[in-house]
Amino acid sequence: MKHSKDGIFPAVCPLDCPDTCGLLLHKQDGRIVKVEGNPAHPVTKGAICNKVRNMAGRVHHPERLMHPLRRTGPKGSGAFEQISWDEAIAEIAGRYKQLSAEHGPESILPYYFYGNMGVLSVGGMDRRFFNRLGASRLDAKICNAAGTTGWAYTMGMDGGASPEDTVNADLIIVWGGNIVSTNMHQVVFAEQARKRGAKIVVIDVHRNRTAQWGDWFLPLYPGTDAALALGLMHILFRDGLTDEAFLQKYTLGHEELRQQALGYPPELVSEITGVPAADIEQLAKLYGEARVPYIHIGNGLQHHDNGGMNVRSIACLPALVGAWLKPGGGAIRSNGGYSSVNSQALARPGLRSNPARSINMNRIGEVLAQQEQPVKSLFVYGTNPLVVAPSADKVKAGFAREDLFTVVHDLFMTDTAMYADIVLPAASTFENTDLYSSYWHHYIQLQEPVLERPGECKSNVELFSLLGQAMGFEPEIFGQSEEEMITEALNYPDNPYLNGVTLERLKAERFVKLDMTPKAHFLETLPTPSGRIELYSAAMEEAGLPPLPVYTPLKEGYDGVRRPEQGTAYPLMFISPPNHNFLNSTFGNVEKHQRMEKAPVLQIHPVDAAAREIADGDEITVYNGRGAVEITAMVTDKMLPGTVISQGLWWGSKGKQQRVNVLTPDRLSDMDGGATFFSATVEVKKREKALAVPGSV
Repeated sequence: MKHSKDGIFPAVCPLDCPDTCGLLLHKQDGRIVKVEGNPAHPVTKGAICNKVRNMAGRVHHPERLMHPLRRTGPKGSGAFEQISWDEAIAEIAGRYKQLSAEHGPESILPYYFYGNMGVLSVGGMDRRFFNRLGASRLDAKICNAAGTTGWAYTMGMDGGASPEDTVNADLIIVWGGNIVSTNMHQVVFAEQARKRGAKIVVIDVHRNRTAQWGDWFLPLYPGTDAALALGLMHILFRDGLTDEAFLQKYTLGHEELRQQALGYPPELVSEITGVPAADIEQLAKLYGEARVPYIHIGNGLQHHDNGGMNVRSIACLPALVGAWLKPGGGAIRSNGGYSSVNSQALARPGLRSNPARSINMNRIGEVLAQQEQPVKSLFVYGTNPLVVAPSADKVKAGFAREDLFTVVHDLFMTDTAMYADIVLPAASTFENTDLYSSYWHHYIQLQEPVLERPGECKSNVELFSLLGQAMGFEPEIFGQSEEEMITEALNYPDNPYLNGVTLERLKAERFVKLDMTPKAHFLETLPTPSGRIELYSAAMEEAGLPPLPVYTPLKEGYDGVRRPEQGTAYPLMFISPPNHNFLNSTFGNVEKHQRMEKAPVLQIHPVDAAAREIADGDEITVYNGRGAVEITAMVTDKMLPGTVISQGLWWGSKGKQQRVNVLTPDRLSDMDGGATFFSATVEVKKREKALAVPGSV
């Protein structure tokens, strides 16, 4: 396909998005001139979002990196010289041999995430290389760690309802997810359900696009989701709206949960969450009396100090009403477990000769400041940590260390690449061979190259293969082709859902459905310790966590009961959810997407704005002890008073500090070291009245 200058060719959307759309790329003279959805894809059916529709502007961007570069000036200055790939590989291999000899291989840390969701992109040759090298391990927990663990304590599996079945739901609760912007095909299924009479309820801290689209929006204070879930449980038990037969057969701990829920009457829950008691009563009645209730659990509510428990608590609700027995009922948090591939074959952990420490990526700023066992080298790919990571000023200070040897492999000179010693040009997804699964629908897809690689761009597989060879590592392992690695990844008898999915079928059919037969009996084979849905979890108790759902106030933040005292330095809760036209920092440098988003703003409630003499359109400074952001005020009542919202991750720009993650904490969540982006407090001042920002904390 890549050798054909003209035509229409199948492709896969590579973005970190649940939909994983099938695409058709239109080429003229070797360039993409149009991106459209593939109507033959059984789930996405030709509909795609505006981000991907304009993907050609990113792939053919005039600022694409084309050649390896070496830094020649101070870090962050943007001073680089062009070098050859041979020079770049030799320099990296030489430095790694030297660092391993002088400081041990654990002084080297890979830092990656899923800017490209290809299985090989960040789960194949790169993992082999760092395992064989003996580098420190990265705990890649910036996105969904807390929620995954909270869900697993309850359900065991990383899976839920099948998306297509949700058209059968007569009540759809979208809880903490802006799916109009982040999961558009679930919206399509919900619309089909609505045409059949379903009611759509949206629970969130912000009246975003999804809340505006739903039938009923319930705003609540950030981080109070577990309290609301327990309030619903209280009413379900109280009013006899539970499915006692289901609880007896399929759950563990329903009597203990019944007693726990007694402590969350609607009046108290209303005080905590800001949701009127009458609305809590009405929602519980709707849920308990629904024929097929479905809950869509979003990503945002887990990015709190109590994020794991938020998800764990909501995950208990479908069991109370027996929703799992009804096609389209139950819940989805992630369906990624169904498509698990043979990661052992891809990553080859057996190549590692040392146990090596693990470093949580949320703490990268703190880690780079450590004097004992210092990280002496970073290898960054698939992410842009100076924009994406929390406590961004701390991260920037770490990357500015002159003794830190940093390599960045990317398509662009990102904020992070500006601080690299070696910058390597990355190939885009449409220039590579890779395997794609979805963490929402049940189809595996193959991407084969549609475009010739521009300049000297290389894929992650090729890059780490070259580095492995330069280090003298095993050629039979570091010389494998993409197709050989995909074949090994799909050879995984431990996952029966992969039955029948082969490279040969993918080449012929482009997308292949998982074998969902085992799902019919999932309630009899749950991988929890008891084999049941664990409303009471002894495993949580052993881990030092509350074994039953409970509401724990945020370490940094407020609820309806715990309000900021007079004179509190940072009295506003700060939330930074995704915007509509970027995906994390992806597309942040594409002019068309920038125009569609216009500029970063802070949404502030009229009550909070009036108290600070701020008018709509004023230039303001948002600050706390971690840093400050210069931004424009948007006065709106889209959230409860006391909460401010800034959507999207903007790259650094000259003259203004607009990277909102300078404000977010690098504390870890209650479960599995997840991120706590949304448990942040700030103060806001008009620009001419802005106070001097306190020192970093």
